[in-house]
Amino acid sequence: MKKIDRLGWAAGFSFLSYGNRIGIRTNDPDLMDRMLDLIPPGWESVRSRFVDRLYSVLVPRNGGSSRFRRLNLVYGDLERIARTPALDDALALMEGNLQIYTAALAKNRVFVHAGVVGWRGRAIVIPGTSFSGKSTLVMELVRAGATYYSDEYAVFDRRGRVHPYARSLSIREKTTGQTERFPVGSLGGVAGVEPLPVGLVVASMYKPGAHWLPRTLSPGLAILALLSHALPARRQPKMSLEVLQRAVKTARVVKSSRGEAREVVDSILGNCS
Repeated sequence: MKKIDRLGWAAGFSFLSYGNRIGIRTNDPDLMDRMLDLIPPGWESVRSRFVDRLYSVLVPRNGGSSRFRRLNLVYGDLERIARTPALDDALALMEGNLQIYTAALAKNRVFVHAGVVGWRGRAIVIPGTSFSGKSTLVMELVRAGATYYSDEYAVFDRRGRVHPYARSLSIREKTTGQTERFPVGSLGGVAGVEPLPVGLVVASMYKPGAHWLPRTLSPGLAILALLSHALPARRQPKMSLEVLQRAVKTARVVKSSRGEAREVVDSILGNCS
């Protein structure tokens, strides 16, 4: 860490995110505004010399001649997260690491990989990994009038309610694989503010040409469907299980493969009515 500390840091800030103090520093002050966009929603600025996690972002400066100086480097504490000539790639890797760190170590919250929308005072939770199609389904639900809560994580409190994690939607383009960000306002939607009880859990994965034939799951299978995507499940299994049991206590849970998202929107909203 002493070697990293000597690399010439010019700007930095610290913030509180779900109970963890996190610091970010860089050798280029012009990056500060851009890095603020990488922080998880709901953060608070703090003044502290000590943090739980420190990110160090080193970018090439004018006059650098060596191969090392042409690379963008990102460290999370002592771990090198990125070493690449492309700044966008370096920041994307840091953002992903920061999001996972926050989700896995959040205090008094259980993060589940899931998309979430609000509908008539209840939350619709769509658990799933990357490439499962949850972001696309969330986007179509928002276009149909649902309130946007998240396309990445369902954030549960100890009462089992879902809180907003309303970053811009990240939609992967099918042909190129590139990710594009969509602010919820660009879809004609609005982001939620208040926590909601869960009304419906949709265990679904996109498969081209699949028919939407939802079947109801038992409460036990419903909990397993969420627990398998819960980030703190190994570190805090007891709390995770208790929270998710409360979350699905009065919810309906359905499971089915699906085709195009817009073809199942009406059925999903109807199941949460």
